[in-house]
Amino acid sequence: MKVVLLAGGYGTRISEESQFKPKPMIEIGGKPIIWHIMKEYSYYGFNEFIICAGYKQYAIKEWFADYFLHNSDITFDFTKGRDDKIILGQHCEPWKVTVIDTGLNTMTGGRIKRIQPYVGNETFMMTYGDGVCDVDIVKLVEFHNSHGKIATLTAVMLEQQKGILDIGGNYAVKSFREKNNVDGAPINAGYMVLNPKIFDYIDGDDTVFEKRTLESLAKEGQLMSYMHKGFWQCMDTKREMDMLEHYLATETAPWKKWRD
Repeated sequence: MKVVLLAGGYGTRISEESQFKPKPMIEIGGKPIIWHIMKEYSYYGFNEFIICAGYKQYAIKEWFADYFLHNSDITFDFTKGRDDKIILGQHCEPWKVTVIDTGLNTMTGGRIKRIQPYVGNETFMMTYGDGVCDVDIVKLVEFHNSHGKIATLTAVMLEQQKGILDIGGNYAVKSFREKNNVDGAPINAGYMVLNPKIFDYIDGDDTVFEKRTLESLAKEGQLMSYMHKGFWQCMDTKREMDMLEHYLATETAPWKKWRD
């Protein structure tokens, strides 16, 4: 099963880093966050990826073009008047990576529509290139296959960020308490499984997948949620990037199930 990664946006909310590279290529722990996401899928045996690139798409292509070289032990032999390379050992994953330029200003649905020829008539997975999660992807796929609907998304609880006020009719605060888990609401964390019929719900480049497509599926009863009670974190801001860096630096990253 192929994995589609959305990696074409501008990443304006983390412009400190994204002015130089696409947000999915911003590094945490010395590797781009998109690499961490791919390692998650690879851990569960999914090794074929289609990257929907856009903003600074050349940076993604160049990084993967050099990936084998950068992860190999190599001898450069110039003694014969030419550049002979001898690979002594390599440490690359068994990945097949297709990078498609899906346009600079294309909306999320449009990006997915553009890679239809590379997916073919088969079920595929899709997620965003800026968030990590410790969801069991095999169980997610099993859940999708069990219900027969077009789409499954992974839902996580977004905790309330502030204290809770109980305000009376005269605007007096009747009570105050700190936030807890029951105050949250489920949100779309990505990590989706999609049947090929999904392409029928995408008109073109201006289709916002999270609005027109998912809302249409929900109205028709064709959208299911896989509730995940574990870890999920997007990287929209520098503060969130630093948080993910801290997890890796302290070897407590919940999404990192693989061994180095």
